[in-house]
Amino acid sequence: MDWVTGPFPQGKEIFNACLVIVDWYSKCGRYPPCHKEDTATDTALLFWNNIIFTCGVPRIIISDTDPKFTSEFWTNLYDMLGTKLAFSIAYHPQTDGLAEKMIQTMEDIIRRFCSYGIEYKYHKG
Repeated sequence: MDWVTGPFPQGKEIFNACLVIVDWYSKCGRYPPCHKEDTATDTALLFWNNIIFTCGVPRIIISDTDPKFTSEFWTNLYDMLGTKLAFSIAYHPQTDGLAEKMIQTMEDIIRRFCSYGIEYKYHKG
């Protein structure tokens, strides 16, 4: 898990970031829009609604060492769900390289949308 930050095209709902969540095995990514200012609780709710609610509880989550992922709230949530949390090592692309590649792709898509003025919306499904 990691974030892509804007600028995003502005529409009815103004988002300035999106959470990048990639399934290691299927290589399928989800990109729910969010805000840079979201708290750890907001991020957990976003994760719950977009991953746990639709796909089930993951066995292992790999993320960077962002304070939102290392907070006491998240640690307790992982413990309650029985999920193992693994942090990627800085400058070690083999650990979280898949998410980083998805982030590069997402940033490229966002830049192209911005150049055409297309509004960034999230459709579940």
